[in-house]
Amino acid sequence: MNPKNIRRIAAGAGFLAVALGAFGAHTLSALLARLDTTHIWEKAVLYHFIHALMLFVIADREPLRRGPWFCFLVGILVFSGSLYVMAVTNLRWLGAITPIGGVSFLAGWAWLACSPAPNGSR
Repeated sequence: MNPKNIRRIAAGAGFLAVALGAFGAHTLSALLARLDTTHIWEKAVLYHFIHALMLFVIADREPLRRGPWFCFLVGILVFSGSLYVMAVTNLRWLGAITPIGGVSFLAGWAWLACSPAPNGSR
């Protein structure tokens, strides 16, 4: 994948975080309140947005740290994705999938913490 596509995916993830946050707050608010899952939707948006920002930060660095970048992307898809679906369907068994995305987030952060800084920078 080329750097331009990496940045586009990162920007798209950020766009979706904002759009889904607004969608949940406005369009889905009655459904989420009825299912008592507003807090689940909000948690999905929070983690989605934080890690979308990280995708963008990592995408702008040279050399690209592909491992952490992909860990954060998988985390968004699995962690936030499962929470989004669970919030609108109330299928609680999806909560068993969510930790896989959480582990992916953790792996991305650990990878960043343990890998040497690129180009000898601090």
